[in-house]
Amino acid sequence: MSYDENNKIPARIHSLNMEARERLSLTGVDDVKGFDENLVILTTSLGDLNIRGQELHIEKIDLESGALELRGKIQELSYDESLKSGSVWKRLFG
Repeated sequence: MSYDENNKIPARIHSLNMEARERLSLTGVDDVKGFDENLVILTTSLGDLNIRGQELHIEKIDLESGALELRGKIQELSYDESLKSGSVWKRLFG
């Protein structure tokens, strides 16, 4: 099991399975930050995940286990890396 370096908390394993750009199954989902028919924003163990498309619907969600299923016309998946805490100088020079 992987660990978050900052907090030493076990991180969930994140996986993504897409079928025909119409069905998306995910694990490692920690939270749903927001959603509508064109955009779903999730917090995962590997950073925020933005899912863009049309007629997006969350079919199943279980945040306790970290599982989510989504349907719709999926057009784009993008991750936003979460910034590590600390000063800019520390992040630049370690």
